[in-house]
Amino acid sequence: MQCQLAMLHLRRGRVAEALSGFSEAIGSLRDPDELGTAHVNRGGVYLAQNRADLARADFAHARDYWRGAGKEREAAIATHNLGYACFLLGDLIGALEHMGESAPILEAMSPVMAATVSQDRAEVLLAAGLVREGRQALQEAARAFGRRRMHQRRGEAELALARTLLLDDPRRALEAARAAARRFRLADAEAWRARAEAQGLAAQVGLGRAGPSLLERGDVLERELDEQGLRWGATAVRLQAGRVLTRRGQLDLAAARLGRVGAEGTAPLAVRLLGRDVRAELAERRGRRSDALRHVRSGLADLHSWQSSFGSLDLQTSVVGHGTRLAVRGLALAVESGRSDVLFEWSERARMLASRIQPVRAPQDEALVADLTELRALTQAEGDRRTPPQREAELRQRIRERAWQHRGSGAVVDPLSLAELGGALGPGTALVAYVVTAARAVALVVTDSAVERVDLGDRAALDPLLDGLLPDLDMAASDLPDPLAAFVRGALQARLTDLGRLLVAPVLAAVGDRRVVLTPSGVLAGVPWTLLPGYAGRPLVVAQSATAWLARQATPLRTGRAGFVAGPRVDRAADEVAVAARAWERPTVLTGPVATATSVSRLAADVDVLHVAAHGRHSAENPMFSGLELEDGPWFGFDVDQLPAVPDVVLLSACELGRSTVRGGEELIGMTGAWLHAGSRCVLASTAAVSDRVAHDVLVRVHQGLASGVDPAGALAAALPEPDPAAPPAPFVCFA
Repeated sequence: MQCQLAMLHLRRGRVAEALSGFSEAIGSLRDPDELGTAHVNRGGVYLAQNRADLARADFAHARDYWRGAGKEREAAIATHNLGYACFLLGDLIGALEHMGESAPILEAMSPVMAATVSQDRAEVLLAAGLVREGRQALQEAARAFGRRRMHQRRGEAELALARTLLLDDPRRALEAARAAARRFRLADAEAWRARAEAQGLAAQVGLGRAGPSLLERGDVLERELDEQGLRWGATAVRLQAGRVLTRRGQLDLAAARLGRVGAEGTAPLAVRLLGRDVRAELAERRGRRSDALRHVRSGLADLHSWQSSFGSLDLQTSVVGHGTRLAVRGLALAVESGRSDVLFEWSERARMLASRIQPVRAPQDEALVADLTELRALTQAEGDRRTPPQREAELRQRIRERAWQHRGSGAVVDPLSLAELGGALGPGTALVAYVVTAARAVALVVTDSAVERVDLGDRAALDPLLDGLLPDLDMAASDLPDPLAAFVRGALQARLTDLGRLLVAPVLAAVGDRRVVLTPSGVLAGVPWTLLPGYAGRPLVVAQSATAWLARQATPLRTGRAGFVAGPRVDRAADEVAVAARAWERPTVLTGPVATATSVSRLAADVDVLHVAAHGRHSAENPMFSGLELEDGPWFGFDVDQLPAVPDVVLLSACELGRSTVRGGEELIGMTGAWLHAGSRCVLASTAAVSDRVAHDVLVRVHQGLASGVDPAGALAAALPEPDPAAPPAPFVCFA
């Protein structure tokens, strides 16, 4: 009776009464089946209150009671809910494990249960950065509930969708939140209606609105959420009210409102990041830039701590979107500060967050390797042997999620200070940190003797030069008729000259004749730096961060043993590796039928220098599925993660594999990132398409330099031809 009454309270959103009723029932029940029911329902109340740690414990108890009672379907429900509690606690790996374990049983129960499973799993995927897949699943779940006139469940799906849209599309978030609120009113679920309206308020603030009605409505919602025990929902509303007051110029009132928020140390990550961003905005408006940066720094530290719990590079880079707003604010504040030490700190903090996480080598996962092997075979199948595309999509998702399950080190490396970097550079090297904000582009040139900040001008002058750069590079590498080739390559050279005038010429006086290490903002990811006037012919490294680059210099570069691979259907691949291999003593060369994924993986783990000449493809949709074409199909970034050891130097004679996809504003991921994350010291690759003849000539000369003891950046600089508008470009870059 107590459980039934408590359930009625819960369905109407009266969570405090429901909690009391379930707790009383648990104290008096003895039957395992009934205890399982009471625990799973009380766990649902704790979830509604965002007390996910208590919910997790209740769901685990419910699962164990039901398993003991032989209730496998009910145990699957508890296991799924346990996964959702893990998700709310930030444990995405645990969430996927528990949801995956229970999904086959639950999805077979009914279309409604299948939609529920899909909705909850979608929220996990969204938290992991899979925005398109997650939103699609939420929309499908909402439609499934709508067809059955399940207003509350449809509203819950629409509310989850509103949360995912808030940062990048607040207008659609507002529409989804209002739709959810209407469903909850139809279902007489007032507490859920208050949550939906709180999300709608956040969307209005995201749209820049700051009218007094938002403050009045916020006060009402705060009280409603507090009365229901929804502490963190009420906290988020208070924070949004503080932001409204800040934007209205009522700074003292905003400070007073935020002062009443209380400690957020145990809040969900989203609430903590919101709190830091709101406080940073207030400090900025009050002219307290150092306080604003302190709040941004603390917020990113929280994100790093969570990010470092994941061992997968794919997952580490996917979740950075949660901190994009803070990182953008930090960079803008640093540029405005006028201080070189602050600018350098934030050029490190805001970019390549994954490079600051201490990596751990994943043990080889036999099931993941088997899935990669099957995926390779599917891509090779033709005609009647071709498998339906659903199977390939299923394999890709399964590979990705299996890779995610590798736990991280939990260790985050603090960024170098400007003084530490200057003391470590030596007389022959200059570091140039390029920082591009929404409004400005600046560069910081650091040498062992000086630091110079260079203003590169408005962002508006840069964007037209970057738009269309990669297609121009690809076209210029093609085999074109002479008149068209001259036009295309001449236009590309003019674009590169303009880029050099904007990005390189202003820093050359400070750089002098030194070799250069670059740390560019994400928007500059596709720039072929070695082709720009002023940098062409100079040893140059594009680094993930100064901190990561300097750490890699701590040990001597290994170049004792070299291995070579020629993939299929590349006209000069076999010749390229045969000629390049002559520079080395006792090289290993794989060509023809033996150049398979298994043999190349074995070779990669056994050599210091690895050269692969093959067709390559960068997958912008999922960069870890970028790959090199071998005899039995593509060799992916996920394959690199499975290697027991990696070479120090990797040369990729393949189109596009120097490309990276930008995630979260400054985070880059691609095949080069996969090698560096796995432990390689540097990767020589092209940022665009490259002609077979150019690749052959350049990389043969690179090997001659490497074998004679020249470092990779120096060997590449000596091997690259002088830029010539009449010839195909050679956009090879040394990444480290």
